Amino acid sequence: MKAIITGASGFVGQNLSRYLKQKNIFVEELSLRNKEWSTQLNQKANALIHLAGKAHDVEKTAEEKEYFEINRDLTIELFHEFLKSEIQDFFFFSSVKAVVDHTESIVHEEMIPNPQTPYGKSKLEAELYLLAQNLPLNKRLFIIRPCMIHGPGNKGNLNILFSVLEKGMPWPLTKFVNHRSFLSIDNLSFMMYEMLNNKNLKSGIYNFADDESLSTNELVVIINKVLGKKTKFLHLPKFIVYAIAKLGDVVNLPLNSERMKKLTENYVVSNQKIKNALGINRLPVSPHQGITDTIKSFKKIKDTLT
Repeated sequence: MKAIITGASGFVGQNLSRYLKQKNIFVEELSLRNKEWSTQLNQKANALIHLAGKAHDVEKTAEEKEYFEINRDLTIELFHEFLKSEIQDFFFFSSVKAVVDHTESIVHEEMIPNPQTPYGKSKLEAELYLLAQNLPLNKRLFIIRPCMIHGPGNKGNLNILFSVLEKGMPWPLTKFVNHRSFLSIDNLSFMMYEMLNNKNLKSGIYNFADDESLSTNELVVIINKVLGKKTKFLHLPKFIVYAIAKLGDVVNLPLNSERMKKLTENYVVSNQKIKNALGINRLPVSPHQGITDTIKSFKKIKDTLT
């Protein structure tokens, strides 16, 4: 089997490529930065996995049109080349953020999308275009909506939380109880491999997430365990925490309103559809083990630098 991967130099691309190669799948990398990419597309590959895209801009400096040019327009161009080729399967990595940014409900594939950010909107517009096209009988389209992906070496929100806790600071958000879904890179790679090898799988939209959600308080315990520290829970009343976060909006503090919202909000994603479709009861890596492996990689890097 031959699989083409765009965005192969990114965190997901590197890990997925390595995993598939270990499973004896021949992987070809396709860079869409090259203007001649369409001439380099292997017309006879078995699958095209489209990972390349413009991710969230945490600094909020990107222009809105960039999201649509990359996440929507470039995806459409690639999909048309797929339709003209002999490639059977097209995997488009969208995001749960194409559905909703904040919700108290469990995110499932049938939920009516209502994204609020340029990132989410651009991913959704790409999805809608692809789904509206007439697909030949010998081809399949899979839209993958992953939640927050993590793994060894990945820099993201977990790394920020790790940096705070390694200083030995007591955890001030103990009173906030939330649940959030994560996706380990190992589970992502496992599901992709299973999809590639399942010729009976129907085209459609599939959420990718670990089997259970975790609370931020649970994350704090896991991180401290890896650090070899006892978790110090600070049971501050919520109104005091809100006041500190408001102060952090104007003064440089570890906690501000935006960070507090990310650390305390609920965002649970169902992975039941893909597991049912693949006949899987549980994914190979538990949420606790996946987070532990990721945090251990942060600690290893930190220990190497000190």
